[in-house]
Amino acid sequence: MSSNKHRPHILVLPEDDANRQIANGFILDLNLNSRAIQVLPEVRGWIDVVEKFTNDYASTMRQYPYRMIALLIDFDEHEDRLSYVKAQIPDDLENRVFVLGVLSEPERLRRDINKDFENIGEALAKDCSDNTNELWGHELLKHNKTELDRMISSVKPFLFN
Repeated sequence: MSSNKHRPHILVLPEDDANRQIANGFILDLNLNSRAIQVLPEVRGWIDVVEKFTNDYASTMRQYPYRMIALLIDFDEHEDRLSYVKAQIPDDLENRVFVLGVLSEPERLRRDINKDFENIGEALAKDCSDNTNELWGHELLKHNKTELDRMISSVKPFLFN
């Protein structure tokens, strides 16, 4: 579903199909305003997420001041990846861009918790809407805390009922 560009909304740009499935599971949460979020097609790699954002979405974010975007990437065990990606985000957009992902890759998280990707997404959305940290506190996700806190304070007023 497409969101209203003139109202607060968030786009989700996933790195790959696994991240897209997690995002699709997230939007299944019944407390979520599905008209305020849109999952974009996956782009096949974390560096491609950065390029797609800078080449295609940064300019439209300037046109639509209510637009936010979550870049959903695999960190592939690289602790410096977040700082690299954040350095590519223009200063005037940094408060509306969020970088989240599994510390290794979604397949490992799926094996660890024995849930499919959509159920992982639903559990993450439930954590957000219920103000809990059950799955977000998992070893492969807890590195997201700062970005997640920043994102929730920005999107919760319009994204969750």
